[in-house]
Amino acid sequence: MFKFKIQNLPAGQAGPKFKKKPGRIIADCMEPLTIDYKDYIITTDKSLMKVQEIHQWLSEVSYWNKNIPFDTVKTAFDNSFCIGILKNNRQVGYARLVTDHAILAYLADVYVLEEHRGKGLAKAMLQILFGLDWVKGLRGIMLTTTNTHGLYRQFGFTDCKNPARIMELSRNP
Repeated sequence: MFKFKIQNLPAGQAGPKFKKKPGRIIADCMEPLTIDYKDYIITTDKSLMKVQEIHQWLSEVSYWNKNIPFDTVKTAFDNSFCIGILKNNRQVGYARLVTDHAILAYLADVYVLEEHRGKGLAKAMLQILFGLDWVKGLRGIMLTTTNTHGLYRQFGFTDCKNPARIMELSRNP
């Protein structure tokens, strides 16, 4: 669907390593992937991402994390599998998976800056994320959204088959 170019890796770096796990092969989640897409870079390399800019967008623009403290965003970033979109060294998109890397994940904090929307960036970012071998091996991925159901349905997301079985413990007023 999309055409990507994987950036040349530094000398001595061989790209994603594969480790044999019981029953299947899983890409080492710690090996970053960086891809050129149009005039953007889509990457899982956290060292390239701008946590301050991610925090700013989440705390000032998002409806789900208004006024969230920086330390909370940084902790979530550090403990999640993240993918980001960069242009001219600026964070223009982001998503993270809260996951055990084997059975399930929760997709969170997905965004593309308003001025960069309509270019297929969210779709490309999610296609790369969901195309990772270890993500394809997960039994389930959940998310919550109020307005982007159409985007996620393109990747196979559906309404919960048994919503009465899902519970939450909410500590937000």
